[in-house]
Amino acid sequence: MKQKMIDFLLSHANASIRLRVKKEILQTISPQDETALQEQILNEKIIRFISEKQLENGWIGLGFHGSNKNAGQYDNQETGTKYMGEKGLKGTKLLNRAMDAFTTTELTDLCYGNKGQYFSEFEVPAQGPNLIRCACIARAHYDDVIDISPQIQLSLESFQRVTQVDSIFDVSRPVKKGRLFNKNEKWPCRYHLEILTFTTNQWKNQETTAMLAEAFQRLMRKDRKEIIKTPVSCWVGNHAVGPGWLLNEGYSISGDGLNNHTADGVRRTNLEKVEWLCRCGLYPYLPELREEVKFIADNISKDGICSAEIYDGEFRGWSPYFGAQLEVDWRSKIRRQCDITFRALLIVHYAGIFE
Repeated sequence: MKQKMIDFLLSHANASIRLRVKKEILQTISPQDETALQEQILNEKIIRFISEKQLENGWIGLGFHGSNKNAGQYDNQETGTKYMGEKGLKGTKLLNRAMDAFTTTELTDLCYGNKGQYFSEFEVPAQGPNLIRCACIARAHYDDVIDISPQIQLSLESFQRVTQVDSIFDVSRPVKKGRLFNKNEKWPCRYHLEILTFTTNQWKNQETTAMLAEAFQRLMRKDRKEIIKTPVSCWVGNHAVGPGWLLNEGYSISGDGLNNHTADGVRRTNLEKVEWLCRCGLYPYLPELREEVKFIADNISKDGICSAEIYDGEFRGWSPYFGAQLEVDWRSKIRRQCDITFRALLIVHYAGIFE
């Protein structure tokens, strides 16, 4: 079945998916083939747009953490670098220059969007421009070029904190408008998970994987309504961080960023969440994850095409918080099939099934 999925994608998918299948799954790509496929990717409309918006110092557009009044969906440093990393452009001049900008631009620079202020990720839980920066570096696969080992350790410690306390209430306190994290506390967010997902070669062993699994087992509790999806502010005056950014009790592997189900009652899965947790080696540890992998596997046809229902908005809407589409568009059915089948292939590959 796995080979049928590979054959389907190599026959029908676009250059970025074919590149990643050969490099990541088959691990047989030649330097010449990788360069040729990258040249095709660099000619795609969105990538050309990103290239046109690259500033002299390598920074993408006039934004950092997503779009703003001066930056659109792709012409901002976070989404631009993550998108290029997912497209398989590591080593190209375009992505190299964007990564160089991360090493030469001070974290107090106005381009980070914090009016020159710096919030340390080691002092403020689930926050800080450097945490986002390091997640971008990890997602683009440049952690072997730019040292982010302190943030990898911080990410592990943030998940470990979940295993040391009863709930998120123990690391935060009530304030006038909700709850506020205690000073110098730790608690995991999407960016910690993103860092760990794409740097597994630097941290993953039996002990750390078991700890991460225990943290997710606790985060997936649904037995205490008072703590489920509690939004918490990171500092006084900060907008409370909630589901989609913060990882807290009530976490759902199958759900989208805000809900565990949809109003129409259709059984859907979140391919990004499933992929990330499988990459982290959690498939053997979490029954809920195995259930999602089974749902995905059961929706793979005899021709190797996955037809599992997904949250289209999260899959197609590239932003700091979601995005997985690599095909240029879904105007034809087969492009949608290629995108979904590719994510399904990554999932079964990292889960170790269909071997």
